[in-house]
Amino acid sequence: MQDEPGLRQTVHAAATADDVAQLARALGCEFSGDELLRLSGQKVGRVTVSKQGIPGEDN
Repeated sequence: MQDEPGLRQTVHAAATADDVAQLARALGCEFSGDELLRLSGQKVGRVTVSKQGIPGEDN
């Protein structure tokens, strides 16, 4: 993802963790949105996973 700006932009534009998981599934990676959320704050390979807050959402 670090080497593909278009993919990075698509992932950043995804509305939910499930949307990100669905994008990844199309690229051959299998994980759920819940698994992705549990990784928030951790580094996976060269990518740091972070949950983006939504205005009005309790984090």
